[in-house]
Amino acid sequence: MLSQAERWYAFERSVAGFYRWYIARSQELRNWNADLSLNWRELRGDLSDSTMRIVEGYYAVEQFIPDYVSKVLNVIRESYGRSQFYIRWGSEEERHADLWRNVLLFSGRRSEKWLHEYNYRLRGQEWHLPWDEPFRMVFYTVFQERATQVNYLNLGLVAKGEKQIDGADDTDPVLGQACRLIAIDEAAHYNFFLELSRLILYYFPEEGVAAMYDIVKHFMMPAHDIIPDYEEFTMILHRAGVFGLRQHSRDVVQVVLSQFGIEGVKALEAGIRRSRDIPDFHGEFRSGAYLDSMDYGLVEKKVTQLHARVTHFEESFGRHEFDQFEFVENPELTEIAEYQRQQREEHIAPIMEPEDEAAN
Repeated sequence: MLSQAERWYAFERSVAGFYRWYIARSQELRNWNADLSLNWRELRGDLSDSTMRIVEGYYAVEQFIPDYVSKVLNVIRESYGRSQFYIRWGSEEERHADLWRNVLLFSGRRSEKWLHEYNYRLRGQEWHLPWDEPFRMVFYTVFQERATQVNYLNLGLVAKGEKQIDGADDTDPVLGQACRLIAIDEAAHYNFFLELSRLILYYFPEEGVAAMYDIVKHFMMPAHDIIPDYEEFTMILHRAGVFGLRQHSRDVVQVVLSQFGIEGVKALEAGIRRSRDIPDFHGEFRSGAYLDSMDYGLVEKKVTQLHARVTHFEESFGRHEFDQFEFVENPELTEIAEYQRQQREEHIAPIMEPEDEAAN
């Protein structure tokens, strides 16, 4: 079994390598500029009030980037890979704020004076971490980035004329391009944190499951309690079919959980109720909860693929000649994955609590 120190080194070395891969890919594929990459003169000046209110809300959320970055950095500052990534993440989120500000300004619906005063009002508030524990913040950000991506994709459908808000035709190629650029960024951020969460589940399975469960049960979008008129903003999102409880459940929670082989919230909750110790290959029970509703083999496969990707990247510029990146397997996770495979092959049903048995 790996010691705690061995787990942490393997985890941090993996994150640092993945961070460098991410930066190289970001600079190659997503190096756009909020001022120069769009033809702002072509933006419509008659977009509906509801669409403009949605853009205003998106802009407001982005005004707390200084808090999003600095608060997390104070928690993870000792981690080279994670802290370096958050600095880069903040710079990519900053251009989202600039882009939404340009939409508001070039539409002619908000003046620079109004934006200055609104910005001042927003940044007079302060966002605080929903959790001050690093693993929970990773899982929180997985769900948050996916939710943000879904928001921008659906507003993009409005800009393409495939959705209407209150019967208004807000087709606009420039707004559509803005939504597409940011949605691509958010997809990249979501995938980074998703890979990070898998690393947590691989090297710290018990802690990872507890963190994930807390986020699923208590998730709220950032800055919901400090943005002016936030309830009105969310009502418009819901009415337009851009984002609401249905989209959150179907397009965020279900999608994220499926990446861990979990069928849904009910399966996660049932697995938590049934969580128990399982025997190792020597017939002795290992300590720590086993979540039978999660596919540990899938987590192991994805982590292995991530390590192969990082290894290939580091070999491409010769880093391996000075620091050979080696995949450190976690025997504990391998045992769990093998136990699951044996259960499937032998068609052994999970142990059920008395109330579950009664329900059947």
